[in-house]
Amino acid sequence: MTPPRLIPLIEQFDFACERLTGRLTGPDMDSGDGTRTSVAPVTDEEFSWEPVPDCWSVRRRAEGPGPRATLLTGTGEWGRDAAPHPHPVPPPFTTLAWRLSHLAEMLLLRADHTAGTHTLTRDVYAVAGGAKEGVAAFEAGAAAWRKALLSIDDAALDTVGRSTYPHGSDAEEPFVDIVWWVNQEVLHHGAEIALLRDLYRERRR
Repeated sequence: MTPPRLIPLIEQFDFACERLTGRLTGPDMDSGDGTRTSVAPVTDEEFSWEPVPDCWSVRRRAEGPGPRATLLTGTGEWGRDAAPHPHPVPPPFTTLAWRLSHLAEMLLLRADHTAGTHTLTRDVYAVAGGAKEGVAAFEAGAAAWRKALLSIDDAALDTVGRSTYPHGSDAEEPFVDIVWWVNQEVLHHGAEIALLRDLYRERRR
């Protein structure tokens, strides 16, 4: 049985993911008050659109990392711009592709480090290079994280280090705080992606 205090966090996660997916795929989305707003599916051009110079993005591995990045994370034909700590200051502006890839990777890896093999790393994550593939990767990551949450009992919510995800504060935080943080990541990156979509739509004005 799902712990009662986890239920509202799962409901919030589900709503945030549904709303973000709707914003990316169309033909309409929840405007936030239950009404539907028309939206066109994201294209490959928009997926990799750089609204300012020197963005971090998802790139073909053969092209190498972008400005101020020192590596491309992941495996396969595509990689995501990155740099080891300390990160560049000020932080690079990131594309829709970068932000969606970050979310998809984080969700899939945290799911594995909660209820899977506890071994997945960024080095073995296959980065999606196109819009359709990027949305599918996000949906797969969200589904994996939700499944992991459903395996958690009430005692696990208070367990420090229940998730062994190596790229966050999981080792120092009760698991319920990690669940809250993941929701926050989807909400705030989802809002950023929505704003990028608005800017792309209006760019020729």
